[in-house]
Amino acid sequence: MTVTDTPNVAGAVEAVASHLHPAGSFAVEDHELPTGREEIWRFTPMKRLRGLHADAVLGSTGTACTWNTPEGVRIGTVEGEEARDLRGVSGLVPQSRFTARVLAEVPSTLLVDVQAEAEVAEPVMVELTGHDAAATEAGLVVLRFGAHSKAVVVLNHTGHASLAQVVEVVVGDGAQASVVSLQDWADDAVHLTHHEAKVGRDASYKHVAVSFGGDLVRMDSNVSYGGPGGSAEMLGLYFADEGQHIEHRLFADHTAPRTKSHVVYKGALQGEGAHTVWVGNVLIRKVAEGIETYEENRNLVLTDGCRADSIPNLEIETGEIEGAGHASATGRFDDEQLFYLRSRGIEEAEARRLVVHGFFNDLVRKIDVPALEEKLIATVEAELAKNVGTPAGVA
Repeated sequence: MTVTDTPNVAGAVEAVASHLHPAGSFAVEDHELPTGREEIWRFTPMKRLRGLHADAVLGSTGTACTWNTPEGVRIGTVEGEEARDLRGVSGLVPQSRFTARVLAEVPSTLLVDVQAEAEVAEPVMVELTGHDAAATEAGLVVLRFGAHSKAVVVLNHTGHASLAQVVEVVVGDGAQASVVSLQDWADDAVHLTHHEAKVGRDASYKHVAVSFGGDLVRMDSNVSYGGPGGSAEMLGLYFADEGQHIEHRLFADHTAPRTKSHVVYKGALQGEGAHTVWVGNVLIRKVAEGIETYEENRNLVLTDGCRADSIPNLEIETGEIEGAGHASATGRFDDEQLFYLRSRGIEEAEARRLVVHGFFNDLVRKIDVPALEEKLIATVEAELAKNVGTPAGVA
């Protein structure tokens, strides 16, 4: 494949020979049908994707979308030339068939525009509610944060759907942007989504992925930099139940000097066949001197019969950096914690619940959206109530 020229990617850095950053194309025909043998698809159960990765008919009527409109924000659906001009606005050049199809075939775009220098007091809440998991569909969302603005945008996915989605994010110079994507689908939903962000000079970007529901959820979250001094914090929280597949793939592409990226993802698994995948990729280009990056993934296995795959990657093209590292761990309950709690008269079920809450609690606080904290804690409680299997490591 070769990168296709487009006015939306003007100024983009030249593609490099890297297994973390292959060349892309806007042309759908340049992308072969994935078979599942490719590195980027080898963990994904392809037969359960309902053709979203390939040539399924992509409609646009199954998922309803509503939102609030705080002062300083313009939200609406755009079509025609305005919608076409937004394709690739984040620097996205599709590296998969489904992203190329979404950009090429979806006629309209949901645009959330935060005005320059606006400080939006309340979160922008976008509710996406699916009503038919049998209908395959596609959607495109663009979030633009003007220079020196400050805002939080929450995308809340619920209901029944089979959705291929692209979310493009542009963070203007000096802006402070937070994007929270909640995947709280019904049990029959399939969600294949790609998030692409370009962070401006001296801007800060927080991306939060929370995945609980759905039969299969796969999210690719990418970030690159439009100038020096930008920082990205990428947080994730997920909980997989019996038979559920939840997959998160991240790519921090350090395309400018003195940039930062910090990744923390935590997940829990319970029930036969529960499967989570986390793949963290960081590319530090030659131009990206003085950068800092760290990625961390932790998985807590609650019952036998689960599988958690965790793969951190670093590719470094310059030694002139401040620091780079990664950590990954998967394990069952900490016996010492359980023993401590039970020795103080706490029943085992309650002790296990407290351990899980402690595991997630610091991450929930980092999301820093008070309106969501209670909802997330309640969702964790609901997930724990489903646990009827044998605790991991217990005969």
